[in-house]
Amino acid sequence: MKKYESIFILDERQVDDQGKAFAEEVTGLIKSLEGTVVEVVPMGRKQFARKIEKKKSGIYYDFIYTADEEKVAQVKDKYRLDRRIVRMQTFAFDERSKSISADTKKKLVSDDDQL
Repeated sequence: MKKYESIFILDERQVDDQGKAFAEEVTGLIKSLEGTVVEVVPMGRKQFARKIEKKKSGIYYDFIYTADEEKVAQVKDKYRLDRRIVRMQTFAFDERSKSISADTKKKLVSDDDQL
């Protein structure tokens, strides 16, 4: 089984309790499909740079889990047409991106600026 990361942007008008019930629902679905949830990160409400479907902001959730490829497709299909979701993206989890600290990222960006 591979490790995947799914980021959901929820419509704040369609979701109560800042999306906690939605997070529990997704976690339950992944577990029922014989996957394991590694981490659920509520990223909070954020403003969009541009309007998406006439919405100015959304509630972000980040799920990191392990599952078979077919099961990940089932998760995508279940939530593809859900009215609570503004956007959804699933991709293979990259351990390297999570292991870089914020200080290192700042140094890398500042080094690029000097070139």
